[in-house]
Amino acid sequence: MSIAKNLLQLKYKIPSTVTLVAVTKTKSVTEIMEAYEAGQRDFGENKIQEMTAKYQQLPKDIRWHMIGHLQSNKVKYMAEYVHLIHGVDKFSTLVEIDKQAKKHHLIIDCLLQIHIATEETKFGFSTHEIEAILASDELQSLQNVNVIGLMGMATFTEDKAQIQSEFHFLSQFFHQLKIKYPNFTTLSMGMSSDYSIAISEGSTIIRVGSAIFGG
Repeated sequence: MSIAKNLLQLKYKIPSTVTLVAVTKTKSVTEIMEAYEAGQRDFGENKIQEMTAKYQQLPKDIRWHMIGHLQSNKVKYMAEYVHLIHGVDKFSTLVEIDKQAKKHHLIIDCLLQIHIATEETKFGFSTHEIEAILASDELQSLQNVNVIGLMGMATFTEDKAQIQSEFHFLSQFFHQLKIKYPNFTTLSMGMSSDYSIAISEGSTIIRVGSAIFGG
């Protein structure tokens, strides 16, 4: 089945209130253009170098999402064009994003990554750390960063009940914060294997690669 048909089927299944980010890591410019020509505009990459190379070759109305683990020293390469940074897991990274955004007279939208999985290898803050950051004067002093929500990755498991429980926990926490922080609009959770569970638990952005591009 073609990329365009996969996209069409996927968009038919998901609510219009959910943003679909097509994950393009290792995918060619030709494959991305097939998705683009089918109407897709939000694309996600795990590595800044790969994303920047593709940004330079592809139409400029694409909204690029940085969805991988973020190294502070690479932020400068994407600051001028990135649409949303999903996985901020250190306060020092927010400081660097603010610094680089300032150089381009931009405000960059960011999500704080929360650790909800059982795997120790996954990144993210605890709920207490996120509450402390949001309440801090240090965050208020960053004029070129806009924290608009949370991102989380469920445990890699066949156990759907566990995945649902982890997404439910993240969603509940997101809605608690939303009461206090009105600019909290975005909850990024769900990938090819678990996006339907994520949507049922209130995700506003899903990050899907193999269900669109295969492999």
